[in-house]
Amino acid sequence: MAESVQADHANEVDEGGEEEQHEDGSHEDHGSKCCSIEILPPVAVVPVALDILPFPSHTRQMLRDVAVVVFDGVAPFELGVLAEVFGTDRTADGLPGFDFAVCSPCAAAVTTTAGFSLQPSHGLDRLASADLVAVPALPSTDVPQSVLDALRAAVSRGARVLSVCSGAFVLGEAGLLDDRCCTTHWRHTAQLSARFPAARIDPDVLYVEDGPVITSAGTAAGIDACLHVIRQEFGVTVAAALARRMVVPPHRDGGQAQYVETPIAGHDAESLQPLLDWVCGHLDQEHTVEALAARALLSPRTFARRFKDETGTTPYAWLSARRVELAQSLLEQTDEPVDRVAALTGFGGAAALRHHFTATVRTTPQAYRRAFRSPKVTAAAPRA
Repeated sequence: MAESVQADHANEVDEGGEEEQHEDGSHEDHGSKCCSIEILPPVAVVPVALDILPFPSHTRQMLRDVAVVVFDGVAPFELGVLAEVFGTDRTADGLPGFDFAVCSPCAAAVTTTAGFSLQPSHGLDRLASADLVAVPALPSTDVPQSVLDALRAAVSRGARVLSVCSGAFVLGEAGLLDDRCCTTHWRHTAQLSARFPAARIDPDVLYVEDGPVITSAGTAAGIDACLHVIRQEFGVTVAAALARRMVVPPHRDGGQAQYVETPIAGHDAESLQPLLDWVCGHLDQEHTVEALAARALLSPRTFARRFKDETGTTPYAWLSARRVELAQSLLEQTDEPVDRVAALTGFGGAAALRHHFTATVRTTPQAYRRAFRSPKVTAAAPRA
């Protein structure tokens, strides 16, 4: 039997066996049969109860103030990532703007790993108003006590914190990783685990969110984590427009592997990217591993192995994530009813869409549309 990577189209079952009308106006026949499926969220997050608010402790209107903490030994590239996402004014393109500040103890000049110095314009008191406090790659020892105190105070009052690469060690020193899932660059995960045994380290993912704390792996994974925040706060349309301006992929799943193992020596098959591009243009269709393997001129077993090598995930998880992303875009940019969105994304019906969408985005399609339906964002073409 073909292993299907098609989303579950079955309706949810209720013991009453009666038809239920949802807020989107669709109906479910609870006398129908359904099959059990495993939900694989596309971003590494701690499971969240579904009866809470979509984005606990923050909303898209709240992310306006971003502060970055630096001290001696800051890595300029990781600092530049944060400045590129949150510190560059793109409001002329219809993208959100942020009150962005780089802060150091006593607003003192700091050294960098590249041999030059930086002069921040703010002290750590600037963190008191920040909605998001970001920590770039920094030395893992001798963290100033004033930095630790400021980070703890920020989280205590409800701000979110985000670290890039070895910035996770600074959060660990502040006690913010205790009993939380977190990550860092794969070369440093063993050291992070040894230093902070109360933290739950995931050495493989690009980024992970646990409560108000977001940690990311090295270098480019910091961009992914920042875009994850933009996506949560402003929706997939804004995040995609920002990524286009930065000429980076709009979405790499947080649960994706930090690095891909070297493909098995000797195979001469082409990359699966053309196939992935084709699938993205035909998400409304049913797709099985066998059918995709045949299209790639591979056996199902070789296809599954190659797929994991190239994407870091399984065909089912990848396809489900792409469908949810398309659903987010349609909910933001169109007035299509939820049943139609479900059909266009390959989920088949509103029940299946709600099931996958809520498991991934942590809110219902209708609540997402109410939060993110906004005037269409038009991004400028990438500069030559």
